[in-house]
Amino acid sequence: MESKNQGYLRIPQWAEEDRPREKLLLKGKTTLSDAELLAILLGTGIRSMSAVDLAKQLLQSVQFDLNELARLSVHDLTRLKGIGTAKAITIVSALELGKRRKERSSAMKPGITSSEDVFELMQADLQDLPHEEFWVITLNRANRVTRKWKISSGGISGTVADPRLIFKSALELYASSIILVHNHPSGATKPSQADILLTKKLKEAGELLEIPVLDHIIFGEKEYFSFADEGLL
Repeated sequence: MESKNQGYLRIPQWAEEDRPREKLLLKGKTTLSDAELLAILLGTGIRSMSAVDLAKQLLQSVQFDLNELARLSVHDLTRLKGIGTAKAITIVSALELGKRRKERSSAMKPGITSSEDVFELMQADLQDLPHEEFWVITLNRANRVTRKWKISSGGISGTVADPRLIFKSALELYASSIILVHNHPSGATKPSQADILLTKKLKEAGELLEIPVLDHIIFGEKEYFSFADEGLL
């Protein structure tokens, strides 16, 4: 009886220049197809399918759209036969790195020269939110944004901003300075006593670490409050 897998060749049986890893070394990364790059991440296929074929099957499931692939969770990926948790985690991690690289290397990062620049930068992230979020913007020596990221998300009345987490990330990013940003779902921009105390604490921590806090912006419905503009920093 003939094997149903007759004619199937495992990748090690392929010509050397056709194997994804060897092809990358011999011809460069740009010569590999999406399926071949994905196959390198997968590492191995299954009994009836090479890693490249498995990668093609995965790509086919998202209509060969890498953006759609990036939206899949580990759970989503493991639904496909041949992809276990370890492979799914590898794929999700690689696509997340690609996403971050794209965000950080996309057009020249904007420069911050005023509180209005911060408001414009963060408007799409914070306007009309029904809950409170706390964000941090890191800047280089030229006051250009190197990254903006959400520290925490809370309820209607507040959220937690951990100074250790804020400055750990700032140090890892070699930030020269930071700007704090959060919103008030109520629409009011007046800082609470907790906002004032937190800003003071973070300013003092920044001075010790030589990562100054340049401003703290509070978003309201259509306006904002700047600690720097009001002389509170």
